[in-house]
Amino acid sequence: MTAPERVVTSPSPPRLVLATANRHKIIELTRILADLAVPAALAGLGEFPGAPDVAETGVTFAENALLKATALARFTGLPAIADDSGLCVDALHGMPGVLSARWSGRHGDDAANLRLLLDQIRDVPDDRRHAHFACAAALVLPSGAEHVSEGSVHGWLVREPRGSNGFGYDPIFVPDGDDRTLAEHGDAEKDAISHRGRALRGLAPVIAAVS
Repeated sequence: MTAPERVVTSPSPPRLVLATANRHKIIELTRILADLAVPAALAGLGEFPGAPDVAETGVTFAENALLKATALARFTGLPAIADDSGLCVDALHGMPGVLSARWSGRHGDDAANLRLLLDQIRDVPDDRRHAHFACAAALVLPSGAEHVSEGSVHGWLVREPRGSNGFGYDPIFVPDGDDRTLAEHGDAEKDAISHRGRALRGLAPVIAAVS
């Protein structure tokens, strides 16, 4: 009588919570972590009914990212990743900065935010339309351990939106050394230079260590 065939199963990857309900961010964060070969099963806020809606009351991107990741790690009992990012315009003394997502008054209204910003810098000459995107990504473990990584990309702002492969202020931001907006870049090339891609790559070794 032959012994029954032994079935070998691979351990399930650790589950991480992405502390965002922004569909575009979930897609982008998932893609970046997958490209980094980080072995993690990712879940968005939609999978956790009753998850807290954390107010971004911090004065820096890192503070806001930690606020969100800490709240989600406590609520779910799982490692949580959060990011906070924004556009910092030289002619506006670094604004909208941490207020980027609600610059027009309503959180997440990308079209209104972009229109308002363009109106505010309409009279700024092309050689003074410098800006940079900044991002802080935070990983908080259920134990309370915190890890933060930051990234940025510098460039300048065009006068009319261009491109459809992006969100937020991507359609008006041209990275230094290029002539296309971030919204005109493909996914892979955008992830390679973007502020969010750089911040998440800094977290990758920590995520791998807890997997």
